[in-house]
Amino acid sequence: MTFETIIFDKGADRVATITLNRPEKMNAFNQRMLDEMRAAWSMVREDDEVCAVVLRAAPGRAFCTGVDIVTEIDLFPNDPFRERCPGEALGPKSNLVWKPVIVAVHGQCAGGAFYFLNESDVIICSEDAQFFDPHVTFGKVPACEPIGLSRRMPYGEIMRMILMGNGERFGAETALRVNLVSEVVANDRLAARAQQIAALIASRPSTATQGAVRAMWESLDLPYSAAVRGSYKYTQIGNAVAALDRTTVAKEPYVVR
Repeated sequence: MTFETIIFDKGADRVATITLNRPEKMNAFNQRMLDEMRAAWSMVREDDEVCAVVLRAAPGRAFCTGVDIVTEIDLFPNDPFRERCPGEALGPKSNLVWKPVIVAVHGQCAGGAFYFLNESDVIICSEDAQFFDPHVTFGKVPACEPIGLSRRMPYGEIMRMILMGNGERFGAETALRVNLVSEVVANDRLAARAQQIAALIASRPSTATQGAVRAMWESLDLPYSAAVRGSYKYTQIGNAVAALDRTTVAKEPYVVR
């Protein structure tokens, strides 16, 4: 498939890199990007040579500012019962991708951009990152994106962000404090650091990392006791398969963050 709104690369380190590539539109997503992201996630899911993913954006002012309000999106037909949330195309978990996804955020990250973050596994950002949700500013209800964020951020921090709309943006240090991101790096180190994290994860047996992602993700829908009781099945399934393709694990020094 020929992509117009994203760039898809696959490296020898078993890491696929998906780059949002509409910098002139602040990497806002249109119907073409929705279709291409769904295709990209399918490629990731079906390619055994891909064991981790870096999701980033082309250089510019923004990582992504949500939906492109100038163009139409086919997900919203006249029949409300056939409407589809854009997150079904943008999110890896919605596309049954259990390979670890590392997101690298720079610049503005707003509104629908949180669809990408909500279904990722590791989020890092650069020092210039700014996070906000403008929906209420324009009289629109913020719901899908902030509810997805509730798996990561405290309720009060989410409510402040969505109710303030365009009136306030929180930066990288706040994102770190409220657990939205796990690391803040210098702007010129963002891409390299995301690649470094992904390559290390991709060097592990893929069955083990995919099993870890799926076990943790699916546990979020369960009460704690039920999640704990059901967790052993993932090791019963995954460990037996992993034993067949496990390679020698290289010794490496511990890294302390």
